[in-house]
Amino acid sequence: MTDQQFRTESDSMGDRQIPSSAYYGIQTLRAMENFAISGIKPLPTYVDACIIIKKATAIVNGELDCIPQDVSQAIVKAADEVLAGKFRDQFVVDVYQAGAGTSHHMNVNEVLANRALEILGDEKGNYKRVSPNDHVNYGQSTNDVIPTAIRIGGILALSKTLYPALDNAINALEEKATEFKDIVKSGRTHLQDAVPVRLGDTFAAWAQILRDHRNRINSAAADLAVLGLGGSAAGTGLNTHPRYRVSVIKIISGLVNSPLKEATHLMAAMQSMAPFVNVSGALRNLAQDLVKISHDLRLMDSGPNTGFKEIQLPPVQPGSSIMPGKYNPVMAEMTSMVCFQVMGYDTAISYAGQAGQLELNVMMPLIAYDFIHSIQILGNTVQALTSRCIKGITALPERCSAYAEASLALVTALNPHIGYLNAAAIAKESIETGKSLRQIVLEKQLMNEEELAKVLNLEQMSTIVSEQ
Repeated sequence: MTDQQFRTESDSMGDRQIPSSAYYGIQTLRAMENFAISGIKPLPTYVDACIIIKKATAIVNGELDCIPQDVSQAIVKAADEVLAGKFRDQFVVDVYQAGAGTSHHMNVNEVLANRALEILGDEKGNYKRVSPNDHVNYGQSTNDVIPTAIRIGGILALSKTLYPALDNAINALEEKATEFKDIVKSGRTHLQDAVPVRLGDTFAAWAQILRDHRNRINSAAADLAVLGLGGSAAGTGLNTHPRYRVSVIKIISGLVNSPLKEATHLMAAMQSMAPFVNVSGALRNLAQDLVKISHDLRLMDSGPNTGFKEIQLPPVQPGSSIMPGKYNPVMAEMTSMVCFQVMGYDTAISYAGQAGQLELNVMMPLIAYDFIHSIQILGNTVQALTSRCIKGITALPERCSAYAEASLALVTALNPHIGYLNAAAIAKESIETGKSLRQIVLEKQLMNEEELAKVLNLEQMSTIVSEQ
């Protein structure tokens, strides 16, 4: 070892050698040694959320003369550099780490402190000039910063990833609904023949399902805007300036372009993970319907010769290593897998949400990763499904029409004219003889040809009834 390669840092447990090039410090090093668990590092959006909080607190603490002005300005500049994409390789603590997120929190504090020291013309590690604890973390605690960061991370992920993706998907489905509005196909319930429907209405229904989920998620996410920042260690606001709380929330609101407000009771905001559990439940609900839609797409595209093949999903890659010319519904398959992961994350979040004790829930690192990751992978999945699948779907009208004409469920329309028992007998005879419903009705002289044509008008039968 040489002095050029390492620097010595000290904490309450002793001295350690830190690589000179590293912006993290001694507490991060100890966490790296303790938590070599998954190799998964903090999500960039979560890092952004933490850095935004640190930037806002540095501004306010500088304005209130709680920390020196030059230190405040250097921390803010360091934060801006990280938000611009620099030093991202310095956030290194495994997502499975010390309870509450202290290790990741100190990783953030150390990186900002050491970069601020460089900006001031000093050497990394001179914490008497800029301290991770006394300056970067002034008036803060892991216990109020981390739940705030999860909230901010969730807001950022929703606004940048999931909401735009859902909006695009809804628009694409509505366009397909218009494109396919005149195509009649067989409906299916219990995977058996049902009355005819319009292919366009199938896509319109999916658009409405996603629109409803977006509204549910948006409603649940309102709680994310309520921040307990300023509660410090236990929710009492110890070591914070009286004007700090309101000022810092106002600045964060501007930085994330979203209206935020102070929690009514800071201890409650620190202890309860209910906002994350609530939004996660809404995400799980969306995931469940996305699975259903992705399975519907696979069924409707199945074949080409031995399945439904009412629609053609765009082929995006060869589907088999052994069967030439095979194309699989891979975007729909991927969607289901991601949704299963989101459902698993929701289960983990619900377990972690009830695992707090007294003034703190120490399971927040798990919640932070699973929560923000759920939002992002759902958003990325919906966007990919839309651009690489939904927008390129084509219909096979002849196949749709043939199934609709052959459906035994057409007998349902005969009920008001010949009675349920007669209709059931005709359906049974059609199955046994292979004769069409039209042929049997005419043979039995239950209706004349003109009446039958009106009753078994597929276009009329498949039109959604609306109030006049």
